[in-house]
Amino acid sequence: MTEGLRERKKRQTRQRISDVATGLFLERGFGAVTVAEIADAADVSVNTVYNYFPAKEDLFLDRGEAVVDRLPGHVRGRRAGESAAAAVLRELRSDVENVSPAVGLFAGWADFMKVITDAHPLRSRLWEIQQEALAELTRTLAEETGAAEGDPLPGLIAGQLSWLHSTLMAWIGDEMVKRRDVAEVSREALVLLDEMEDLLGEKVLNYATRPAG
Repeated sequence: MTEGLRERKKRQTRQRISDVATGLFLERGFGAVTVAEIADAADVSVNTVYNYFPAKEDLFLDRGEAVVDRLPGHVRGRRAGESAAAAVLRELRSDVENVSPAVGLFAGWADFMKVITDAHPLRSRLWEIQQEALAELTRTLAEETGAAEGDPLPGLIAGQLSWLHSTLMAWIGDEMVKRRDVAEVSREALVLLDEMEDLLGEKVLNYATRPAG
């Protein structure tokens, strides 16, 4: 669908507020910046900021919804003959090969993570996002397989796929904090993904395979 003028303006306003907030947080730290200062710098009212971002934490972790839906989206978009794990691995490899910021492969990652590690509210919000993502992945796997209510398998598989994603992100984060070359980290991350895939059992690797044809 074509984006209307109203929707485009709202998206642009949200992005401007987010960009201004991120810049201030990176410069001064999360706790030292107020929502009023962000609103003033973005030339909007405080109420407008809260209309787009219900909590101050959301101004920095503004892609929470996308993170929650990332792995479930990979599962829903799996190809014919492809399992949930295969789809997730394929998409993660694509992100790593393409040096995507979505997996932390960008030069400013160290500065971004310092803001989070220095602010307890951001660490708490990040943990909440991770839990929401795991719950959404479990629900998606249950729906995609028609699992009976109370079946523990979707949750167990979701835990394994979440481990893939979180371990990859953590490893990349640790390396980028050292301010290493992004291309080198990308190449080594692909090796890590291969090693993690080797650790997965057949039950995980074949779960939720979409019928061919």
